[in-house]
Amino acid sequence: MTEMFKKLFSKLKIWRSLKVRLFIIIFLMGLIPGLIIRASILSSYEDRAVAVRQSDVQNQLKIIANHLITYNYMQDTSSEVINAELEQLSGLYSGRVLIINGNLKVIKDTYGISEGKTIISSEVIKCLKGTGMANYDDKNGFIEITTPIVETVSDQMATEAVPAGTELVRGVMLTSVSTDIITATMDILSRKVLIIECIMVVCLFAIAFVLANALIRPFERITKAISEVKEGYTNEPISVPDYLETEHIVDAFNSLQNRMKMLDDSRQEFVANVSHELKTPMTSVKVLADSLIAQQDAPAELYREFMLDIADEIERENKIINDLLALVKLDKAAAELNISVINMNELTEIILKRLRPIARKNDVELLLVSTREIVAEVDEVKMSLVLSNLIENAIKYNKEHGKVTVTLDADHQYFTVEVADTGIGIPEECMSQIYERFYRVDKSHSREIGGTGLGLAITRNAVLLHRGSIKVESREGEGTTFLVKIPLTHVMV
Repeated sequence: MTEMFKKLFSKLKIWRSLKVRLFIIIFLMGLIPGLIIRASILSSYEDRAVAVRQSDVQNQLKIIANHLITYNYMQDTSSEVINAELEQLSGLYSGRVLIINGNLKVIKDTYGISEGKTIISSEVIKCLKGTGMANYDDKNGFIEITTPIVETVSDQMATEAVPAGTELVRGVMLTSVSTDIITATMDILSRKVLIIECIMVVCLFAIAFVLANALIRPFERITKAISEVKEGYTNEPISVPDYLETEHIVDAFNSLQNRMKMLDDSRQEFVANVSHELKTPMTSVKVLADSLIAQQDAPAELYREFMLDIADEIERENKIINDLLALVKLDKAAAELNISVINMNELTEIILKRLRPIARKNDVELLLVSTREIVAEVDEVKMSLVLSNLIENAIKYNKEHGKVTVTLDADHQYFTVEVADTGIGIPEECMSQIYERFYRVDKSHSREIGGTGLGLAITRNAVLLHRGSIKVESREGEGTTFLVKIPLTHVMV
């Protein structure tokens, strides 16, 4: 049954509402202290009323206890004065008085029930030893008081064993006092407090409702603003500065919106660029083919020249398609790494050897600095992509007579690959966007060298798949340095 109620409450969306929770918290914050104060006031009044009544009765009992000794009531209970006092005390406090002698025998009972009987009670025995007590029975509504009847030995009655001034307990007054008046007053107070509580609950309900709505209103404005953005009514940044929390939410949303806008702009630009890049080779191929078809008796040298041009255009088209396919493969959520133990020094040398013709063509010097032999658990294909893209970019975006330095190093946990060039550098305002797919810093120069804007996106994805990191430092006109840091040992997650 309990599990069923838990499931039922979990399905009710109202309990997940922040407004409802705020309402409950505010309501309880007002109600609980009120209930505590009510209980404290009633309890304090009861304790105080009982203490006052007990003190009044004890004062009366001490006076009567002295009279009992004065009128020798413990030996002769016929004194009308004492009996009148006892009856008056019993009637005044709606109680009962028992006079008990030293033999635990009841010699007087204002109710006339227990006279002549022997009473054995721990309170009475303690009182005979000189210790009076008072107990409040809140369930039955009475106060029970034991008062010792003490006689002070006079000079005439003094002996060697009992010198003058000695106090002797001759008996006990056992008194039961009703607390009906206190109970009735408590009931009246409780009813009045209950009325006040009902008024307070209504006020608390209204205050909690108003405050909960007021506190939640900024979040409703955020929801409305986000809905307007979602529906396309506006693209302006939203602003709800009421709370720090709303500022954080709004800032995060605006940052997300800016990033989405940047990605959308990049995609649109990419579509235009790729359309152009894919269309240009195909147009060139068609023009060359049409030219050959139009010339029926074209010489073999012309055929060869045109076919070489066609092959170059196809290769250019193929490179764009390969980059796109590589990025798609790395983008898959289920992208897997084919991990093997690879000598990074040898892999880097192979890639440098493959890229040296491009470096010589661009008059760029390639230099490998290896501080130690590095063996790591990596995906060879994806790591080749990382190294190839970084080094090829360093060559293509370098200056004439430039230099590219590839440095390999490692510690006990990670190995690092640093690719530093003396090229054109990256503007500071573009640093945060260079890893975005389809983004190119120098679009005109990128087209000249055949860049698609996918290389660094592919590189970053491959590094992240290895649970590594990639950082860049660059100064425009001076050069760029990329630092890749990857664990030596692959850890399955």
